[in-house]
Amino acid sequence: MNTLSYKEQWFGNIRGDILAGIVVALALIPEAIAFSIIAGVDPMVGLYASFSIAVIISFVGGRPAMISAATGAMALAMVLLVRDHGLDYLLAATILTGVLQLIFGVLKIARFMKFVPRAVMIGFVNSLAILIFMAQVPFIFGVNAITYVFVGITLAIVYILPRFFTAIPAPLIAILVLTGIVMYSGIDMQNVGSLGTISQTLPSFFIPNVPFNFETLQIIFPTALALSIIGLLESLLTASILDDATETDSDKNQEARGQGIANVITGFFGGMAGCAMIGQSGINVRSGGRGRLSTFTAGAFLMFLIIVLGNWVVQIPMPVLAGIMVMVCIGTFDWGSFKYLATAPKADAIVMLLTVVVVVYTHDLSKGVFAGVILSALLFAAKISKVDVRKEGLESNTSNRYTIHGQLFFASSQDFVSAFDKVEASEGIVLDFSDATVWDDSGVGAIDRVMNKLQAQGQTVEIVGLNASSQKLVDKLATYGQAGKSTH
Repeated sequence: MNTLSYKEQWFGNIRGDILAGIVVALALIPEAIAFSIIAGVDPMVGLYASFSIAVIISFVGGRPAMISAATGAMALAMVLLVRDHGLDYLLAATILTGVLQLIFGVLKIARFMKFVPRAVMIGFVNSLAILIFMAQVPFIFGVNAITYVFVGITLAIVYILPRFFTAIPAPLIAILVLTGIVMYSGIDMQNVGSLGTISQTLPSFFIPNVPFNFETLQIIFPTALALSIIGLLESLLTASILDDATETDSDKNQEARGQGIANVITGFFGGMAGCAMIGQSGINVRSGGRGRLSTFTAGAFLMFLIIVLGNWVVQIPMPVLAGIMVMVCIGTFDWGSFKYLATAPKADAIVMLLTVVVVVYTHDLSKGVFAGVILSALLFAAKISKVDVRKEGLESNTSNRYTIHGQLFFASSQDFVSAFDKVEASEGIVLDFSDATVWDDSGVGAIDRVMNKLQAQGQTVEIVGLNASSQKLVDKLATYGQAGKSTH
């Protein structure tokens, strides 16, 4: 992977970034309004958030071309706080969310991304594609016949046009042409204006009207903590996916800090907390966006659309935007995962399916990813917890060597002890750990129990073959007596 300079990240793909940013801005409007409705706040709260976060993250983020704005995953975590305490407490929670994310970024939280297995990443991507598609269903099915026609035309334009013409992104052409047709013909069709009222005003700075005391902190902290974790999880996973898609690298810790800065500022300008959006980031990259300018353009053009072209924006047909998002779903979904299910180890296939099921069922990305990571860890621990103890006679028939194969830790310690339940009396016993590693206190405790048992039977026991790390752990923690701690 290559890493571009900061200047190249801004100006290395000017035309492509501007055009892609325009397409993304148009797709952001219905999403931001819909997520505001989910959270139970005015549509402008989501729109201001999308404008603010996209513009700020373009400067301070660590992943060029990634789109951050108001998201459904974050909106779902806000519902109870808004219902019980109102908008001002949500804005205070948004600011605290940013502070927590900034702290996580300073602590280099991104290094824990290495603990997310590939199976969970595949499940994350597929579940997001499914959730994005589910969100489009109300705008496509059960409306009227003309809706299906417009969705079909949109899909055809977005799928076929790039094969012959790439100067202007196909989604932008679909939006302009089909919106023009609807406005000219007067076809009655659900549009962006159907989702909520758009105020043609810029956001302004204000401090949330909440008491600055410990009680307020108690109210907003649980929500802020949940939002900060969900936001970073979605942002860092999306950044990793874009790294692969664009074959470029990114600074995940800078991204975490950037998300924090963006949410702090957004909270002071009347916006809800947000994070990276894999759907819009996918639109951006597929439309030719590669740099920070695309993210900036998306946020700036979004506000331009609202302030200057608000009367036209509300006329954009929802079936057209839904059709574009369906193509995003098709492009986002990892179709190779069906083959993956058949060829991957069963444990990995189960982890991937669990991640998808939990995310789709709860509509919460963090729960799905956590469930996948935990199950993956448990299955891995079960897999490596098999300890094989093999007996072999030595030169003298009165001595026996027991060779231990595997990893000795909390999950395998009981099996190790059980292997020595029936040991024949002999002049000497050798425990050979050349093919084993002792990992924790439970492993050392198991050695203690075996040594004490054998020595109580009058056996002479010698331990050999411990590697350096195992030897250090045994010397530090074992209690069976210094006489038994000889190694060769």
